[in-house]
Amino acid sequence: MSVKIRLKRMGAKKKPFYRIVVADSRSPRDGKFIEELGYYNPLKEPGEVKINDEKTVEWLLNGAQPTETVRVLLKKNNILEKFEEAKKA
Repeated sequence: MSVKIRLKRMGAKKKPFYRIVVADSRSPRDGKFIEELGYYNPLKEPGEVKINDEKTVEWLLNGAQPTETVRVLLKKNNILEKFEEAKKA
């Protein structure tokens, strides 16, 4: 079973709001997920992002793979740096 960290779309039509979730790669985009890690609101200027650092690093250490979009959000919030430090320790 491959586990991904990805975005789950919420909100109304033309007003997207995303939750950052851990899900099985076979489940649909807005379907069942394992755990919620945070959210991303692209409508605010600049985009509003809130991610639980500890849970995210824990999932990355357990082998969860972020999608490209989530990887960019993690990089902007310095969570990938925390992951690299935890990986070395």
